[in-house]
Amino acid sequence: MTISKPVFDRLGFSLWIGAFLVVLAMVLWSPDTRTVLLAYRDGSERLLAGRPLYDLQSEMGYLYAPAFAALYVPFLKLGPHLGGLVWHVLGFTVLTLAAMRQVRKLGGQDLTWLLSFGLFLALPIALAAIRNGQSTILLTGACWLLTLSALEGRRAETFFWASLAIIAKPTAIIMLLLTGALRPRLIPVLVLAALFVLALPYIFAPAAYLNDQYRDFAHMLTSMSVDNVNHFVPSDFTAPFTSMGLTIPEFGATVIRVVIALFTLSAVIWFDRRLEQGTGGLAIFLTAAFYMCVFNPRVEPNTYAMVAVPAGVAIALLWREKRGGALAWVLSTLLFLSGFTAVEPHLQNFFYPWSRPVAVTFITCSLLLWFWARPSEKVANARSVAHG
Repeated sequence: MTISKPVFDRLGFSLWIGAFLVVLAMVLWSPDTRTVLLAYRDGSERLLAGRPLYDLQSEMGYLYAPAFAALYVPFLKLGPHLGGLVWHVLGFTVLTLAAMRQVRKLGGQDLTWLLSFGLFLALPIALAAIRNGQSTILLTGACWLLTLSALEGRRAETFFWASLAIIAKPTAIIMLLLTGALRPRLIPVLVLAALFVLALPYIFAPAAYLNDQYRDFAHMLTSMSVDNVNHFVPSDFTAPFTSMGLTIPEFGATVIRVVIALFTLSAVIWFDRRLEQGTGGLAIFLTAAFYMCVFNPRVEPNTYAMVAVPAGVAIALLWREKRGGALAWVLSTLLFLSGFTAVEPHLQNFFYPWSRPVAVTFITCSLLLWFWARPSEKVANARSVAHG
């Protein structure tokens, strides 16, 4: 770490901000190029006009909850240039603030280096989602801040970040369930946030219309999770098997997701009880983000931006604690290079869609095992000091 610290104290965070400024310039120059904002604008326009949000015969178009269409209305009113610019700034700011708050919670020395190096490692994977304006960026920051606020027992903050996370993507319900299990006293706050999100669209449209949209939305989610006869290629844990010509039956995949969900719940409870609050918050969110990516049946490669940033911070923490080492080098290199699998068509054809879930699984499991071993190391060190 002593070799890279003087560089990454400045370079890592500068690249993170500089890359985002380039993205903003691209948004202003061509707001409709390589972006999902067209679907967001279409959803808001349909909501305001009272037209159906969803085409149940298509897997493309607007695929988000009615509340997201309501959230995007102000950005729609600002126009494609300014609205797209503000939307990108919102997601990027929330994610960056979440990483900064997490690093402050970790404490100790070299906090600037931790943040800078962690963001540098995550940038190649996260940049595509940032460029496209995907709600995954907002979801990641909101879920991360939700985790930290809930662990500190901050009710108002928990309500706000839980509401924003659910609006960004319904998969945030996984984070709410884990948070409720960790802090049962916050369950009423989380339920209130979910009810608030459900009620939000009724400000913009008639009740009968929205009731129909919620019904179609539920039908769409159900059909997408079980219907494999479509053009969408998932990048979840089934992708490596699919690439080898082995198809996991839907029932079997569901059983695996449920079993891993139980392991995820057990892991976050253990981290909450055995680790310091700062380190525990990072381990808990990394575990949740891993599940929300690798075991989400509708995940795509850009979705892995959600796990890339906490993994980058965790790897930076590993560097600080272990002063480098083979594991830190391997994980750093793998996370950084995983973001370049689509830079060239031949690489894209070879690595898509199996590489991200494999790389992220190895990185995350290695980090979680390291977190798991930390309390044991503390006990061993305490005993050695006592007998010294």
